Amino acid sequence: SHDHKTCPLQVLTLPTSPYPDQRPGTNGLRKKTHVFQSEKYYLHNFIQCIFSSIDLRDRQGSTMVVGGDGRYFNSTAIQVIVQMAAANGVGRVVIGQNGIMSTPAVSCVIRKIKAIGGIILTASHNPGGPDGDFGIKFNTASGGPAPEAVTNKIFQLSRTIEELAICPELRVDLGTIGKQSFDLENKFKPFTVEIVDPVESYANSLRNIFDFAVLKELLSGDNHIQIRLDAMHGVTGPYVKKILCEELGSPANSAINCAPLEDFGGGHPDPNLIYAADLVETMKSGQYDFGAAFDGDGERNMILGKHGFFVNPSDSVAVIAANIFCIPYFQHTGVRGFARSMPTSAALDMVARATKIQLYETPAGWRYFGSLMDAGRLSLCGEESFGTGSDYIREKDGLWAVLAWMSILAARRQSVEDIMTDHWRTYGRNYYTRFDYEEVDLDAAVEMMLDLELMISDRAFIGQVFTVGEKKYQVEAADNFEYSDPVDGTISRNQGLRIVFKGGSRIIFRLSVSDSFGATVRLYIDSYEKDINKLFQDPQVALAELVTIALQLSQIHERTGRRGPTVIT
Repeated sequence: SHDHKTCPLQVLTLPTSPYPDQRPGTNGLRKKTHVFQSEKYYLHNFIQCIFSSIDLRDRQGSTMVVGGDGRYFNSTAIQVIVQMAAANGVGRVVIGQNGIMSTPAVSCVIRKIKAIGGIILTASHNPGGPDGDFGIKFNTASGGPAPEAVTNKIFQLSRTIEELAICPELRVDLGTIGKQSFDLENKFKPFTVEIVDPVESYANSLRNIFDFAVLKELLSGDNHIQIRLDAMHGVTGPYVKKILCEELGSPANSAINCAPLEDFGGGHPDPNLIYAADLVETMKSGQYDFGAAFDGDGERNMILGKHGFFVNPSDSVAVIAANIFCIPYFQHTGVRGFARSMPTSAALDMVARATKIQLYETPAGWRYFGSLMDAGRLSLCGEESFGTGSDYIREKDGLWAVLAWMSILAARRQSVEDIMTDHWRTYGRNYYTRFDYEEVDLDAAVEMMLDLELMISDRAFIGQVFTVGEKKYQVEAADNFEYSDPVDGTISRNQGLRIVFKGGSRIIFRLSVSDSFGATVRLYIDSYEKDINKLFQDPQVALAELVTIALQLSQIHERTGRRGPTVIT
């Protein structure tokens, strides 16, 4: 039995010493798995700092949600979190069965049961396993990633922590759905753990957003389409099986790699043309009308059409925006605003302009969207890094994006490719690419960015004309992007260098520094084309001129000693 009435469990306070490197990024604290696994109390310290960041009065008797993407070390970490939650006064912890719950589902459950927050164990699309990565992300009561003020507080606490509270004898059975209660010494009320079906609550939300009868007809009616969904051995597998196969009637063999594995089968659970190459190959055969892949924790998505037709993520959010009333949820709520991250192509802007809906351009990082959603200003958002979502939760959501596309396919009765080409004819096309220069020398990268910023800040730079081949590009604006949050006025500076040309094309440079591997420079090229005769070029050909200008301006190859980018998306 799960009643531990017999002898109350001991609550211990243990001495510990701080680590200097527990600063959470926008996606929580990510490190190599062995750091969490073998550095004494590395995991415990960070968890204690999460609890300590919450006011004791709010924490006392509260409910928290815990889930993970099933990567290696997931269950071990959950046992520790539960032992520490009990000792820190949390009243109830709700956990996905076997420790599994997708990031969007955690967000959904936090909001639904009015929890004080949630802890998600994931490093998203990064590889898992003993040699892979592990991560801990704290989401607040809104269901979204902790805002900067909270992550800063957690970081400050982590640098001065001296003790942690834990119930070391507490053991949870993660495999059995239902309630478990534990008596703790000196605690008036028992501590409860509730193991829940990780899909159920989230599936109910989707049922209220989309028209499942219409989707069922699309996937299993008389004229149904053929689909192929690849969960890449991440957390989305059980969701795809239950919702798309069992409920919407797609055949069981249309969903592949649906068993969550501790090392994601040895791959990168990152849904893009490189890591989901198997799906792309399968789609090329022409036997499937629609394909999609998901990442480790269920937030990212890649959309493909017949013969492997690739939908750029920047285009994907624009298509959903242009067809938003195919989704019943928006017929009820109306559309409050659209948003994209600054490096994402301006395809969404064209739809916003045509529909007279407010568009927000934010720094990269999903939490900037959350603030707008909480204020009731934003309905749909997306980013170039394969994330799409809406305001029913506060995380990007791969499965939501797939059901959104399916709703559009059902309403328009057109192929993915025809929907996309119609869109370009109506709004023009934003040819788009991203070059990543990974693990470059930090000093060289910083110096390059400083020189670039000096150059583009010069008054003489505005109006300058660059000629490549027969095309002329005239600079209209250039800056180091800073964002002032329209809700609370918080200013985020140094978010990337932007050069905007007359006619709407853009070149963007961003530098990110990672703990482990020097620096990454990202170059984004966004080329707007409205000439109906030029809508169907190969993107790399259409972008070649702007790429030339970007390389010439930055001297990135000379500065970094590289012949070219590590990755092209």
